[in-house]
Amino acid sequence: MKTSDFDYVLPPELIAQAPAPERDGARMLVLHRATRRIEHRIVRDLPEYLDPGDVAVVNNTRVIPARLYGHKEGSGGRVEVFFLEERPDGTWDVLLRSRRRPKPGQRIPLGSGRASAVLLEDSGGGAARIRVESDVPVLELLEAEGRTPLPPYIRRPAAEPEPAADRERYQTVFARRPGAVAAPTAGLHFTPALIAALKRNGVATVEVTLHVGPGTFRPVTAEDLADHRMDSERYEISSDAAWSINMARRMGSRVVAVGTTTVRTLETAVRSDGTVAGGGGRSEIFIHPPYEFGCVGALLTNFHLPRSTLLMLVSAFAGREAVLEAYATAVREKYRFYSYGDCMLIV
Repeated sequence: MKTSDFDYVLPPELIAQAPAPERDGARMLVLHRATRRIEHRIVRDLPEYLDPGDVAVVNNTRVIPARLYGHKEGSGGRVEVFFLEERPDGTWDVLLRSRRRPKPGQRIPLGSGRASAVLLEDSGGGAARIRVESDVPVLELLEAEGRTPLPPYIRRPAAEPEPAADRERYQTVFARRPGAVAAPTAGLHFTPALIAALKRNGVATVEVTLHVGPGTFRPVTAEDLADHRMDSERYEISSDAAWSINMARRMGSRVVAVGTTTVRTLETAVRSDGTVAGGGGRSEIFIHPPYEFGCVGALLTNFHLPRSTLLMLVSAFAGREAVLEAYATAVREKYRFYSYGDCMLIV
C-alpha cells in the first residue's frame, strides 16, 4: 500500500491545544467493525462496551521532562537538548537543536548551571551522544529543570514558563516506569474512577510497558509502506500481566488495548499460538494493512495524524475505508484531534 492511501484533511482548529476539563469526560466515537456503525459517547461510558472477563491493557510508561535548555560555552548560544534514552554506560542519546552545531568535546552548561553536557559524538541529523556531569541523577535533574516534551502541534512558547497543567495532564494516572518522551495518549483519558468502574463490571486493568520514542511523531517519508522502518522502542511485559492476558484469551474474553503503543507491545510479544510471552526487549513492529492480529480484540485510541504509522495501525485493525469514514465523521462533528484530543473505541 501507499502512504498517500492514509491521507485526510483536518482543519487546524480541530487540533487540541489543551486537554478536556475532565480526563474521562472527553468525547468517544465508537466504531463497530462488523457493521461500520458509529456512536457518539464519552469516555466514562467505556464500561458499557466491555464484558466481564475482558482485560483492558494499558501502557504504564512515564513521560520524562525530556526537553532541557542550555548554552554553548564561549558564545553563549542557546542549545536545546532533548533526552531520548540512557545507554548502559551512563551516556545519553539525545537530539540537539542550536543555530550552530556544537563540536565533539564541547561543554554545554544546562538549565540553572548545576549540570553540564559534554558532546561525545555527533551522529548527524540532530542526533548525538552526550555525557552529563551533574551532582544529581539525570532523571532527577530533568524532573527539576526539564520541560514536558509536548508534540510539535501543541504550541507552547519556549520563552514562557511551562504550564503546570501540562506536567500533570500529559501523563497517565498509572504512569510508573520513567522512560518515554511521548505520552501513550489513549491512556490519558483514564481516571481512578473509570478503572474502578471497569473492575466493578468484571474487567481487569493490566499494565505493560513500552517507552514511547520520538518516532511516534516522525512522518512516513517513503511512498511505499514496504520501505518504511520503525524506530526501536523498549518494552516489558511482566509474567503476571502475560498470565492475565493469556487467561482472558483462553476463556474467550477480549484483550482491549488502550492505545497503539499497547497494541505494538502485545503484537511484538505474541507467539504463533496466540499466547503472549512475558519478558522484555525492543519493538520495531510496523503494523499496517494487511495484518492479522494475534492478540488484540478491541482498541481505544486517539485520532492520529494523516499519513502516520499510528493511523496505519488503526486502519489495519478496523479497515482503511471504515477508519477514514470514521475520521470524516469526527471532522464533521468537530471532535478534537491528536494527543490532547478525543478518542475512538473500536469494537
